[in-house]
Amino acid sequence: MAKMKPRTLSGFMELLPAPQAQMERIMEVLRETYSLYGFTALDTPAIEDAQVLLAKGGGETEKQIYRFQKGDSDLALRFDLTVPLAKYVALYYGELSFPFRRYQIGKVYRGERAQKGRFREFYQADIDIIGDGSLSMLNEAEIPAIIYRAFHTLGLERFQIRVNNRKILSGFYEMLNLSDQATEIMRTVDKLDKIGADMVRDILVDDLCILPEKAEKILRFIAVRGSNQEVLNALEEFRGENQKFDQGLDELIAVTKNLAAFGVPETHFAVDLTIARGLDYYTGTVYETTMLDHPEVGSICSGGRYDNLAEYYTDKSLPGVGISIGLTRLFYVLNECHMLSDQAITAPADVLVIPMTEDLTPAIALATQLRDQGIRTQIYAEQKKTKAKLSYCDRLGIPYALLLGEDEIREDKVTLKTLATGQQVTVPLAEAMRTMKLAIWEARQGVVIQDTGKKD
Repeated sequence: MAKMKPRTLSGFMELLPAPQAQMERIMEVLRETYSLYGFTALDTPAIEDAQVLLAKGGGETEKQIYRFQKGDSDLALRFDLTVPLAKYVALYYGELSFPFRRYQIGKVYRGERAQKGRFREFYQADIDIIGDGSLSMLNEAEIPAIIYRAFHTLGLERFQIRVNNRKILSGFYEMLNLSDQATEIMRTVDKLDKIGADMVRDILVDDLCILPEKAEKILRFIAVRGSNQEVLNALEEFRGENQKFDQGLDELIAVTKNLAAFGVPETHFAVDLTIARGLDYYTGTVYETTMLDHPEVGSICSGGRYDNLAEYYTDKSLPGVGISIGLTRLFYVLNECHMLSDQAITAPADVLVIPMTEDLTPAIALATQLRDQGIRTQIYAEQKKTKAKLSYCDRLGIPYALLLGEDEIREDKVTLKTLATGQQVTVPLAEAMRTMKLAIWEARQGVVIQDTGKKD
């Protein structure tokens, strides 16, 4: 039988154990941060009825989803975690408490062209808050504040959360009598960073048939720059011309004020009128997060306010706000930029117990004691020379080895070897555990990301 060459499909990521440990640590920090703000964990099926996913996903969704038939069922792999959330909330409405705050870290699937940094299967890490009938504006500031804390805890410093409000954009397009084309205009403007102002202008004029003078007004409007207050002051000049615009401006002012109250420094958030988000379901505040030293990467975290996401499943008003980290993409970028910390713990264990006697019972008992103290422990029971056992320990990055021979068993001690220095001491087990616990605790305080960009 001919052997098949092993390969990973294009657009799918597989990691070796050490980087996988770094990815798991990032997920752990995100879970801890989300939980700190009172979010509950949730999981939804990776496969849904295709109509559920297509109900509110936007015009591009059908081109991207993995869709297939199984018997009479029309099925698809989820392309994000927000649309399945809408179904979940509508389905379990009577059993949930509102506002419903959930986080979810899971894989999603998009059948787009695989390219550098773009994947067909990837993790998203989402938080959403769903209201029953109404939802306080405070939540629209808390969501990006959580992202700020999460990235800061991970060690990322050079990033900026860009904020806008779609009502401002919709109101502005109403002023130009372009309401019927507002969605297409916003999708086009959302690509400004990727394709540039000239190409945006060409699309507006040639494809959307917008008069050149109106296209110029759009480009001048979204090009407003300055401090947050300067941008808001510029927007105030339009107040009173359109009710929707005024409402969006009031909401944007409230979000910026509350972001500061949540402890997010202005260096890390900015009002940006180019942000619109491509999906149709956003109705108010929208966010995108970029790495300041790597603008070519694009958004690593995005989201916003949606008021009608569950309308296909229920007549109840279930407004929400959420944000999503493209976790696989972020990890790829951090790795490419050499920003994953070498100090982060990637070893599968804290200590390797090496029995030096034929009877393994004492080593098993020792490993059990260590695990009872929260020390991650492996036993090396293979019949190899001590040098090979220590080499295995070193290759995995396990910081300590405990050698247990007849002398140690008789004296009720262990020999503790520190792999980094080669130092070896024979001490009582309690002393060895104290030494390891302190070093392990200090190592776990380190950040996952080493931000090497220039500081402000």
